[in-house]
Amino acid sequence: MLRLDGVRYRYPGATSDALQGVSLAIARREFHAVLGPNGSGKTTLVRIALGGLTPTVGRADVIGRSAPSWPRQELARLVGVVPQREDNLFPQRVRETVLLGRYPHLTLWGRERAEDHAAVDRALRACDVQHLADRWLWTLSGGEYQRVRVARALAQEPKLLVLDEPGMSLDLKHEMGLFELVRGLVETNGLGVLMITHDLNLAARFADSLLLLEGGRPVAAGAPADVLTKQIVETVFSWPVAMQTVDGRPQMIPLRQSKESRA
Repeated sequence: MLRLDGVRYRYPGATSDALQGVSLAIARREFHAVLGPNGSGKTTLVRIALGGLTPTVGRADVIGRSAPSWPRQELARLVGVVPQREDNLFPQRVRETVLLGRYPHLTLWGRERAEDHAAVDRALRACDVQHLADRWLWTLSGGEYQRVRVARALAQEPKLLVLDEPGMSLDLKHEMGLFELVRGLVETNGLGVLMITHDLNLAARFADSLLLLEGGRPVAAGAPADVLTKQIVETVFSWPVAMQTVDGRPQMIPLRQSKESRA
């Protein structure tokens, strides 16, 4: 579904690479999470994966075709995206916003069909926002709006789902619900998923594979138990942690620093 091979990228005018030597492969029914400190290149990786940036070295392919070569509408029929930041300047209701996810499937002058509205209803239910369908976007909380954005991506009925920090602003119930939803889409619908997240513990609980970046370089990749070790986490995030195992998956507990280390 998605492959990055030896990708390197440097923004114009920058003195160092934003990404260097990054590889990633996502097949159907696979959930991959990308982790790392702020500024480690996670969002740059998403832009390259979606063809928004062209690698200086290496390549990015979506379903066997160079990512930058895909026409945007064709790519949108295959890939649903929830970006990290988004400003909606139009006065819209929730249902109208989620319906935007169907536009890649319509002709230029085509009207929405019954199947489009059915896809919207399924997406609203999946994200627990059906009761908000008639609300104006500006009346929503940050967490409610985030779930609406995920619903819009699901309404596309994509084969690959890309989410850039989708858990931002979500409370415990809805953040867990989001990860459960994504895991279910992987197992039931056969989606491939790429998720950027700062939540190491939820990534370890739900993802099949993790990629940990630091300074644009891959530090570790593979099964959660191989990536999230005490030594790796403390080195990359510069903070003491304790590690335990829950349901066979590693879980991290940040520790208070001692007075000596804070001095």
